[in-house]
Amino acid sequence: MVKNLVGYNFSLLHVDYVKLTKKWNYANVISPYFRIYYIDDGEGFITSKQDKIKLEQGYLYIVPSFTLCHLFCKAYVSQYFLHFFEESAEGISLFENTRKVIKVPACNIDIANFKRLHEINPGRGINRSDNPKDYEKQVYYKHYQELNKTVSDATYFETQGIVLQLMSRFLDSRSFKSKTPDPIPSRILETMRHIQVNLKENLTVHYLAERANLHQDYFSRLFLKHAGQRPLSYVHEKRIERAQYLIATTDLSYLDIAEKVGFETLSHFSKIFKKVTSLTPGEYKKQNGL
Repeated sequence: MVKNLVGYNFSLLHVDYVKLTKKWNYANVISPYFRIYYIDDGEGFITSKQDKIKLEQGYLYIVPSFTLCHLFCKAYVSQYFLHFFEESAEGISLFENTRKVIKVPACNIDIANFKRLHEINPGRGINRSDNPKDYEKQVYYKHYQELNKTVSDATYFETQGIVLQLMSRFLDSRSFKSKTPDPIPSRILETMRHIQVNLKENLTVHYLAERANLHQDYFSRLFLKHAGQRPLSYVHEKRIERAQYLIATTDLSYLDIAEKVGFETLSHFSKIFKKVTSLTPGEYKKQNGL
């Protein structure tokens, strides 16, 4: 995988050290930002669509944005945690093809990095609640993003560097690399990139196949084989992911969001939103306390 990391930026939301109890028990958590945990004592669990992963001492975990999961602790678990938005010039995530929880053994530099990140970004914990539905609100996103504008240049660059180092630990993991055992053809990769950069455009299967210079039926089969879903389903998923981010981070109306992500009508947007998330836009906003 070759990426131009110069185009990536990470907007810090929270970093802190906490001790959680059995009250840490929340279902259907889906966030527009990334989470990284380092566990130094106790145990908990993250259950996603694919796996039930044990949070245990001495390991790092990453939960990519828009990964639906359930958080659970039987007794107690203590952890350093990091929450951040990922932003890229092309709108494509480093974890685009790996929307799953990944676990890797922690090393001394990881622990030092978490402690240093916490030290240079004081006051970035979550003091209101450990319930994502309480602290995942637009007003809090805006507050913490505003704080990023007040730090020194040195702190900003050091924060970016530490987040990149922590991210690299997962990019090099077997779980990340094993997602697609067969290389994705360049035409399909380029189509996926085009979709995400041009969500507002009329992205029909016919148009995408013609653009890739492939017969429509063959293009659809090839896309399904390598992307794991049909082209139109992929387009819908990416549009709704972007819509979830906009609902969480802006004051835009549902109609404005629908137009920005490529839906001609609000009714069609609402229908696809519910198909992808099992919630209407209003239910999603209410469930997440936005």
